Amino acid sequence: MTDKTLLKLLFSGILLAMMAGTGWASLHQPVQQWGGLTTGPDRYWTIATLMDAYCGFLTFYAWVFYKESRWLPRMAWFLAIMALGNMAMAAYALLQLMRLRPGQDASMMLTARNPR
Repeated sequence: MTDKTLLKLLFSGILLAMMAGTGWASLHQPVQQWGGLTTGPDRYWTIATLMDAYCGFLTFYAWVFYKESRWLPRMAWFLAIMALGNMAMAAYALLQLMRLRPGQDASMMLTARNPR
């Protein structure tokens, strides 16, 4: 299976999961009725929001998996991202920016793989 096929499967799965989760939450509670921080917890939209967050973490991790060529950093960053979310994602992005040489374009952060 090619990398392109794996990415298509990953992102199709994320899209379907988000559509299902959002649809499920909408059937139980219209989003306009969500009380947010002013009322008790809203179970359905809380679950949908957590699904959205973790699907976002997986999407970001797909880039980390591409960038990192060794398995130990791949596993460590996966655990950090799943446990710490956006804090770990921001730390990873900052680390990648700091690895750029002076004068090197920031786009290299996105496309260049880390050396073995």
